[in-house]
Amino acid sequence: MLSPVNRRHFLSFLAASAVVPCSSAFGSDAGLIRGITDTTLWNNLDGSGTTWFHPKVCMVPRPGKPPLALMNLQFIAGSDYFGPVHWSASEDNGQTWSEPVLIPGFERRPVPGHEGLLAGVCDVVPEYHAKTNTVLAVGEIVFYRGERFAAKDQLRRYPVYCVRKSDGTWTDRKILEWDDPRAAFIYSNNCGQRVTLPDGDILIAMSIGAKSESRSAITARCSFDGDTFAIRDVGEEIKHAAGRGLLEPSLTSWNGLHYMTIRAEDDRGYVCTSTDGLRWTEKQPWLWDDGEPLAMSSTQQHWLTHSDGLFLVYTRKDASNLKLIRWRAPLFVAQVDPQTLRLRRDTEQIVLPIRGDSLNDPNGTQQMGNFHIVNANADESWVTDGHWLPKKNARGELRMARIAWTKPNRLV
Repeated sequence: MLSPVNRRHFLSFLAASAVVPCSSAFGSDAGLIRGITDTTLWNNLDGSGTTWFHPKVCMVPRPGKPPLALMNLQFIAGSDYFGPVHWSASEDNGQTWSEPVLIPGFERRPVPGHEGLLAGVCDVVPEYHAKTNTVLAVGEIVFYRGERFAAKDQLRRYPVYCVRKSDGTWTDRKILEWDDPRAAFIYSNNCGQRVTLPDGDILIAMSIGAKSESRSAITARCSFDGDTFAIRDVGEEIKHAAGRGLLEPSLTSWNGLHYMTIRAEDDRGYVCTSTDGLRWTEKQPWLWDDGEPLAMSSTQQHWLTHSDGLFLVYTRKDASNLKLIRWRAPLFVAQVDPQTLRLRRDTEQIVLPIRGDSLNDPNGTQQMGNFHIVNANADESWVTDGHWLPKKNARGELRMARIAWTKPNRLV
């Protein structure tokens, strides 16, 4: 049962932009995107309210009713400085959203033995778990001191989770336990898409490291009984020496194969595949279909899946964003060739456009790239993103793109 929705947030301001036409078809499974519209869900460009960030949505089935769209979100007030995680919900296919409500299990808490240090939670991804009729929301621990990210006080980072029960209540947070020396500094599933297997087990991808640099990517098969989330088996380590290594891996399953996309710090993103979700092919950089590599600057990528095609959503270097930090706008989408694992250049479109004058006023142009994707129904998928202005007192917007399909998505 949905917790009471007190005030409705009507989405009339900054209404949807013009539909972006689909690019030219490429092969029999291209031309799947009918159009893309975008809208603002929460607006704090004037600084009078809250800049909501890390918006991630899952769809919760309800007997005799349309699915409930459940969003996790938290405010941003500085670089890597996030507030406690809240939830909001929509009962009308994302047209209106309830006012955000705090999830108590995701509040900041004092760290014993470290005076003034608080353990917060960020990067939370909720996903519906059909076998238990619950929502599993997984994030990671992060440490704050005062009104800032505690850069010098980052203790071991690890995943934590809360569970939303079928009656709408949330459990307290628990740790996804893993005692492995390779994860002495960090093991994190932050912002990562997961795969729920037919038996109810869950595949997750993690960034792990014994120290801050040279982190690896690794996958784990986990059990979940509606209360406890636990690692059953761990796969092969995928290594990368540049910078901090491999970060924020995301998973999907499509046409009988598992896919992983990975953020890196060498101006590339990487992709690999697996038949069992634990042992992976050699990673390869994201390339266009003509072999040219995409320039990606340490920003996450995520999967958009349709029964008739596999897509990637990402940021990259472009003439329009050369003055933006890490090329953090716009968000693009392109179709993946599953045979070559390359992106089909002529299917690329903009999902969420640049907001501001990126060439003449980069500090006044909103950064994006912390986003999530959900298949809302058979006809439409959503991309939600937190936009913000780091040099303008963290003002910004929470925006959503609707991707309309030309064919029903049989994965929903």
